[in-house]
Amino acid sequence: MSSALHDIVDTAVAAGTFETLVAAVTAADLGATLKSEGPFTVFAPTDDAFAKLPAGTVEELVKPENKAKLAAILTYHVMSGKVMAADVVGQKLEPATVNGAALHVDGTDGVTVNGANVVTADIECTNGVIHVIDTVLIPEG
Repeated sequence: MSSALHDIVDTAVAAGTFETLVAAVTAADLGATLKSEGPFTVFAPTDDAFAKLPAGTVEELVKPENKAKLAAILTYHVMSGKVMAADVVGQKLEPATVNGAALHVDGTDGVTVNGANVVTADIECTNGVIHVIDTVLIPEG
């Protein structure tokens, strides 16, 4: 069975557990960016992670007038470069995101990102890697 790699967006679509994320990426016009060469490291919240947000949050964010805010949240989940889970084991790091703000990555006991658990790591894509997280990351401020 061949496991041909796809780009980050197509991989997320194929997984079937990132429908909210894919819809948000589309609403924020970030699809082309996440299909570009990269490489990128994406912390991808599942549909269940989005469901944990207060009722109406996602519906509000995908409105055209909130595009900039949505893009700021989504780019907070993306880092330039390809960082595999093994690269952070035993370390505490504060890498910058595409949005410009830093994340708090803790690889000392599993891997957490701003307190969100990485539930599946190292999903390789043609233009980077996806790490699945159980909570949506909201930038402060």
